[in-house]
Amino acid sequence: MTPTLLVLGVFVILPILYAIFLSLHKVQLLGGIEYKFIGLRNFARLVEDEKLRISLKNTVEYVLIVVPLQTILALILAVTLNSGIRGKNWWRILYFLPTVTSSAVLTLIFMWIYNTNGLLNDFLGVLGIPPYNWLGDSAVALKAIMLMNIWSTAPFFMVIYLAALQDIPKSLYEAADLDGANTWQQFLNITVPMLKPVTFFVLTMGIIGTFQLFDQSYIFSGGTGGPNNATLTIVLLIYQTVFRNLQMGYAAAIAFLLAALIITITLIQRQFFSEKL
Repeated sequence: MTPTLLVLGVFVILPILYAIFLSLHKVQLLGGIEYKFIGLRNFARLVEDEKLRISLKNTVEYVLIVVPLQTILALILAVTLNSGIRGKNWWRILYFLPTVTSSAVLTLIFMWIYNTNGLLNDFLGVLGIPPYNWLGDSAVALKAIMLMNIWSTAPFFMVIYLAALQDIPKSLYEAADLDGANTWQQFLNITVPMLKPVTFFVLTMGIIGTFQLFDQSYIFSGGTGGPNNATLTIVLLIYQTVFRNLQMGYAAAIAFLLAALIITITLIQRQFFSEKL
């Protein structure tokens, strides 16, 4: 076990301990690294930071919309492929392509689609609708990222659902069919209950992933979180705090806030599902 323990210690435990150390200090980076102990002041500052509240609101809104929709879409795609449609192997490849494509590349493609001279406005122009600056509208920018991520992440969870669907005994469906249950009733009373453990996993991984949204928001806004902080997320704020404001201690405090949020929501979700598993 020694090699594994060494890897965990160097790459997991030590960074956590160092982050705790940083959160309790004011770090001077210019002119040589200096640490000044300030106790819990970085954590107290979290309550007063307006920009943190904005990033938290954006992130929570993103999680509440993306996680349910990507889970539902993944389940629909999996059920469709599991139903025995023609050419299902080709459909699997086609559906899974967004997942294996680089996130940065997908973001650039969608930026081109949303651009004033992009594909979306060209399509709307055919319908007689004037062009619109989708990326420049604070009410639309975050939704644009949501749509892209739902489309690109649902296929990954689709594969997980598909594997679980193939493990459900066909005898259950045959018995339900003999009892007169239609397709919809079989789905609600057999498929959905049998997939609850997998759904818990999908929701947990979805929540963890969406709370850590960074690269798409960074590329869309050029690292600013704009327009008007509409795409500012917690992880992007951590990046700005470290690499623009050079406040490593406060960034570590924000990171612990994010970790606490993810752990709390995961535990609540686990408690909710444990009663039904």
